[in-house]
Amino acid sequence: MTTAGKKEQSAPSENAFAGWKTGPTHAEVASVLGSSLTLWNRLVTELKREVKIDAVEWHSGSAKYGWSLRLQIKKRNIVYLSPRDGGFVAAFALGDKAVAAARKSALPAAVIKNINESKRYAEGTAVRIDVRTAEDVEVVKKIAKIKIEN
Repeated sequence: MTTAGKKEQSAPSENAFAGWKTGPTHAEVASVLGSSLTLWNRLVTELKREVKIDAVEWHSGSAKYGWSLRLQIKKRNIVYLSPRDGGFVAAFALGDKAVAAARKSALPAAVIKNINESKRYAEGTAVRIDVRTAEDVEVVKKIAKIKIEN
């Protein structure tokens, strides 16, 4: 993908909008996500309805890392959705209580393993979920609920 003044995509696992100075348009997101756009839209819609997400905005910490859609409740960051070629990643910073609750939950064993192996930062444990299926959407929703409740 090449757009005037924007960087060409170099690796499938990289944020699709790394190097961009401005956030993407809906058409640019749709182009990158391809068939995963349906999952993206479903996840955003269901999180708004089910957990009362009240703010959705494009955010970039730096051009190096690209742009992510930040979903918040009362200015609290719940999840970041980072577009990739053909899919996207849901990223969480989970506090200690949320990590403990996730470990005790009915999340799939592979997700618990992911949480256990994730690096802990001052903001919390950095958990990333590749979203490629409807089951992945459900996992992200469960983790969002755990984060909100803890």
